[in-house]
Amino acid sequence: MIDRQIDELVDQYAEHLLQLAYFYTKDRYSAEDIVQEVFMKFLEANYEERGTIRAYLSRMTINKSKDYLKSWAYKKVQLKEKWSFEKSKRKKDALLVEDERTLIGQAILNLPLEYREPIILYYFEEMSVAEVAVVLAIPENTVKTRLKRAREKLKPLLQEEEWEVLANE
Repeated sequence: MIDRQIDELVDQYAEHLLQLAYFYTKDRYSAEDIVQEVFMKFLEANYEERGTIRAYLSRMTINKSKDYLKSWAYKKVQLKEKWSFEKSKRKKDALLVEDERTLIGQAILNLPLEYREPIILYYFEEMSVAEVAVVLAIPENTVKTRLKRAREKLKPLLQEEEWEVLANE
């Protein structure tokens, strides 16, 4: 019974959480590790339903991703890649290639983390400004400001294309 519930949770939320972690780490394997850790922590935790499980798992994934970005393992990888001349020759995995093919995906990944977070949550996760503020633990006006600044940073990068999202701003 419990195994089936766990399988349902993984089937329902794994892809979403993987994308979320990937937007932070820009590395598929690290994102997969983070999602696996999130599910393991979720199973260990005594989850009391105070909101949606999706929001709870998203918050856990964001926190794990931020922890990873602060970790020595990540900094070591960054340092290794910086000094590696083979970086451009390295084979790219399918998820990375797919995301790099989309211009908007590249532009978003190049945004600083403080602007990337609200854009991802607002547009990709379809959260309201209030929900984004709760998830990021910042005031709503800060979310609005960061969204505005992120769109301003994206406009020159996406100028050749007509994007509905940016055209309405």
